[in-house]
Amino acid sequence: MRYLHTMLRVRNLDAALDFYVNKLGLTESRRVESEKGRFTLIFLTGPDDESLVEQSKAKGRQAPQVELTYNWDTEDYGEARYFGHLAFEVEDIYATCAKLQKAGVLINRPPRDGQMAFVRSPDKHSIELLQKGQALPPQEPWLSMPNTGNW
Repeated sequence: MRYLHTMLRVRNLDAALDFYVNKLGLTESRRVESEKGRFTLIFLTGPDDESLVEQSKAKGRQAPQVELTYNWDTEDYGEARYFGHLAFEVEDIYATCAKLQKAGVLINRPPRDGQMAFVRSPDKHSIELLQKGQALPPQEPWLSMPNTGNW
């Protein structure tokens, strides 16, 4: 398992970028804008981590980073979910979820797509699990498992 990023929801993208980039000194390393999903993701890197992010590209996903998530529409997140989530890349998302489930962990967002799942810590912190490399072929029981609770 490899640490990838921490996602933080932001209400005002300009103010957040001013803080994280201009004041804190992080640099923008990647930006994703989704017209369909109506959101912007901005990945930031600490100045001392830039070489790690470059090296991580050879392993797959870039890391370690801070992900700022800006939803274009107003939304009440409830449960203080502005924190967002921690993200980890795993070798086999199905095996990881099966192991967690066997240990009593609720799979809030099952890996139906062979790519992504969400679980929550005992303190209700969201943890995103991402398949290393390409998505695995969809398979049961994950394919037909519904979402449960929040993530």
